[in-house]
Amino acid sequence: MKGLIARRNRVLRVRHVQHAMAAAETARARDEAEGIALNAERLRRVRSDLFQMEGSANGASFAAMQELAGRLEQAGRQLDGALYDARRKVEVKESLSLAANRDKEIATRLKDRAKADLEEWRETRLVALPSYRRMQRRGDA
Repeated sequence: MKGLIARRNRVLRVRHVQHAMAAAETARARDEAEGIALNAERLRRVRSDLFQMEGSANGASFAAMQELAGRLEQAGRQLDGALYDARRKVEVKESLSLAANRDKEIATRLKDRAKADLEEWRETRLVALPSYRRMQRRGDA
C-alpha cells in the first residue's frame, strides 16, 4: 500500500512538471503572437505615414515611396500569415495546457484516494487485532 502512495506521488510530481511546462509554452506562444501583432501594427503605421509628408515630391522620390509602400504591404501580408500561424499555435498550446492540468488533477485525486484507502486498510487491520494487541500497538500497555 505504501508503494502505491509513493508511485502516486511520483506520478503527481511528473504531472505537476508537465503542467508547468505546458503553461510556460503557452505563455511563450502568446508572447510570440503579441510580438508579431505589434510588428504588424508598426508596419501599418509606417506605411500609412509614408505618403503624409508635406510639400511636393519629384517623380523619383514618389516612385521610391511607392516601391517602399509595395514592399511594406508585402511584408504586412507575410506578418499577417505569421500572426495567423502564431495564434493557431497558441490555441494548440492552450489545449495542451488544459489537458496537462486535467491530468494533474486526476493524479491528485488518485493520490488522495490511495492515502484514504491506506488509512482505511490500517483501521480495518487494527480493528481485527485482539484488544490486548491493539493496546500494544497504540502504546497503551
